[in-house]
Amino acid sequence: MEQRPYLDFETLGNFLTDVFIAYGVPKEDAVLCADVLMESDRRGIESHGVNRFKPIYLDRIDAGIQNPVTHYEILRDGPTTQVADAHDGMGMVASNKAMLAAIEKAKKFGLGMTVVRNSTHYGIAGYWATMATKQGLIGITGTNARPSIAPTFGVENMLGTNPLTFGFPTDEPFPFCIDCATSITQRGKIEYFARSGLDTPAGMVIDEHGRPETDSKQILADLISGHAALAPLGGIGEELGGYKGYGYATVVEVLSAALQAGSFLKQLSGIDADGNRCPYRLGHFFIAIDPEAFMGLETFRHICGEILRELRASKKAAGHDHIYTAGEKEYLTYLERKDKGVPINEAVQLEFIQIRDKLRLNYRFPFEN
Repeated sequence: MEQRPYLDFETLGNFLTDVFIAYGVPKEDAVLCADVLMESDRRGIESHGVNRFKPIYLDRIDAGIQNPVTHYEILRDGPTTQVADAHDGMGMVASNKAMLAAIEKAKKFGLGMTVVRNSTHYGIAGYWATMATKQGLIGITGTNARPSIAPTFGVENMLGTNPLTFGFPTDEPFPFCIDCATSITQRGKIEYFARSGLDTPAGMVIDEHGRPETDSKQILADLISGHAALAPLGGIGEELGGYKGYGYATVVEVLSAALQAGSFLKQLSGIDADGNRCPYRLGHFFIAIDPEAFMGLETFRHICGEILRELRASKKAAGHDHIYTAGEKEYLTYLERKDKGVPINEAVQLEFIQIRDKLRLNYRFPFEN
């Protein structure tokens, strides 16, 4: 049973928005950025929600390596394609513009793809894929990230956690949405473990000698110093298919860098040649596909729904009474949290109070009682 205090979404959204504005983010952009963070928590993806509000966004603005005002420059624009430069602005703002452009192109021509360079962390990838599903479109997105994953048979962190994310509209109350890293776990989950005082399960991270590492706080330090790396999806070596996660991480790296002439691999470390912090300059890609250009949206929605229902109705393993399809658990978490809000751990409670007091904002949180 959940023991952490809940913070309702209205209060949370207002607070996040006011803080972003205080840090120089324009109001419309601040509302969007707050919504992306809250959507992560609505879906139960706490590794990318308010746990990352301060360290990933506020601290980077404070450090001068991320611009609060986003200049989205369109470098090339065709009927079905677009290339843009985010100029180290808010990744969520650039991504919103890019996916909206892909959606517009898909509705006109059946397919749309946009790519962005020199961007920053864009939140949960599923936010952008489901932007498309809400419009009756298929949504696909991915992003590269600071080096974390070691190649199969390697121990050096080279690739980001690089999610490859798909969203499909269905005839059910929720879309199919597969949103996951191409590593066994992602940095955000290890950050969550560290903030919660938990060890990282063995097998997710290897040290520079290829041995499992489990101390979450030490892992975060070792990832930065290059003394640890995340195992690719499938695990260490080839026996359990780790080469598949490594391969798909590489696919995302290429699509996040090569089309937009952007940065890649070690160039995304956030550290310059002199050892100083610098912008991450991430790349993203967004694809929208209109089922109407094929056999029609309703046909797609129905067949997709039938596939998912048949999967869930298949024979269960002993001790299990439910088979889930991608996006279902997130939908169930949303139903549970939509009226209650987000559970806030002690570390984030303290951060919220410190941020409020620093900015002299007029908020009283329920966890202060």
